[in-house]
Amino acid sequence: MKEKLAPVWLLAGRELRDQFRDWRILFPLIVLTFFFPLLTNSFAGEVIGFMNRYGGDLILDRLVPFSILIIGFFPVTVALVVALESFVGEKERGTIEPLLSSPLLDWQLYLGKLFVGIFFPLLASYAGISFYLVLISHQNLNLPPTMQILQLLALTFAHSVLMVSAAIVVSTQATSIRAANLLASFIIIPVALLIQGESILLFWGGNDQVLWMATLGVLMLAVILIRVGIAHFQREYLLGREVDTLNLKWLGSTFWQEFRGSGSTLWAWYQVQVGGALRRLRTSILLVFVLAIASSVTSYVWVSEIAPTYLSKMSTEEIGTMVDELTASGGLTSLNENVSFGYIFSHNLRAVVVMLILGVFSFGILGELLYIVNIGVIGGLLAGLQYVGFSAFDLFINGILPHGVFELSAILLASAAVLYFGAVLITPSPERTMGEVIVVSLADWTKIFVGLVVPLLFIAALIESYITPGLLLNVM
Repeated sequence: MKEKLAPVWLLAGRELRDQFRDWRILFPLIVLTFFFPLLTNSFAGEVIGFMNRYGGDLILDRLVPFSILIIGFFPVTVALVVALESFVGEKERGTIEPLLSSPLLDWQLYLGKLFVGIFFPLLASYAGISFYLVLISHQNLNLPPTMQILQLLALTFAHSVLMVSAAIVVSTQATSIRAANLLASFIIIPVALLIQGESILLFWGGNDQVLWMATLGVLMLAVILIRVGIAHFQREYLLGREVDTLNLKWLGSTFWQEFRGSGSTLWAWYQVQVGGALRRLRTSILLVFVLAIASSVTSYVWVSEIAPTYLSKMSTEEIGTMVDELTASGGLTSLNENVSFGYIFSHNLRAVVVMLILGVFSFGILGELLYIVNIGVIGGLLAGLQYVGFSAFDLFINGILPHGVFELSAILLASAAVLYFGAVLITPSPERTMGEVIVVSLADWTKIFVGLVVPLLFIAALIESYITPGLLLNVM
């Protein structure tokens, strides 16, 4: 393994020497890296002073962890240009042919560029954070706990690896530096939204375990991006493309051919296209089913453990309100007389589409996370209602199972298709481009959605609207 990695370090050393000699990269990076902590510190002080004059009662110390997170993120966005032009930049400069004709393997070339792309953003981020910590140490402010600083440094590392991994993928797929720089917004904006969520954990009760889990999740997504980049990296593809065009006719015809197939009847379409897609989803369906069981059992056990302590502090009216909210969010919406068939059906359809959208932008991860949360709510709901006097078994048999057989099956199939979409993207496919893989995978998901998910959700909504309420009256 050491011999195989030696060419990677050789290429990385060559790239680092070139970058350190280019003052047009170093000068703005150095200036902005050390200017932004000063600006953040000054702005935070002004905001705190303004808020405290009007009774805000804010303490500057509480903004220090958030400021560290932002200061670590900002230099990465500046240094991202190094990763964005790693392949496409050499192509425009005419220096990529000697590199691609070298005896290095594809994955060695890719990792060499990746390590250099990570080095500069990470160096700038850690330099900015260190400078900021020196600033606040001279202002009689309390430094965050050592463990929290380590978490913030780990999060900064994870963000750098994630953004650079995405930028390298963009660089291998783009045909010009201009196109690569424009596509950078699809990297920076999602990560900025991710940091907003992490900031909520930081300000409002995020414990050590939650922040470490967030770091692990970001790193997992970065590893998947690296795998996607290596899987779809082709030397001939880099040299053969000059201009990318948006061929809507090709997109439409390819998608329709994959979706419709050669069957002339609806029965033939179900047999060949839907049946074929289901056979490809067998492993994904099994994994999603295991996730459903694990998430529901885990949430049931967890709620059973915390319910006594939590509910003992609530009044009877508060418990009643909570029960109403839980039943509405946990699949027992039929208890509400205002919930109609149309609302239930459209709500479930939107949830499935959102699952797909999140899965497309995260290679299936966020889609599966939404699925786990939705399924987990059922276990937690049953545990909570059982503690306040209802029978969990009767509730499940009468309030969830009648329509859940169809609804949960539909959500399971849709989730398995999203998981399969991510798995296909990270699997090498030399005979297809990344665009073709995405189109074909979306066609497979649409077959499952149109052929199975929509009919199952339609039946489930009918049962939940007209049958489940009568069954629940006997239980609640």
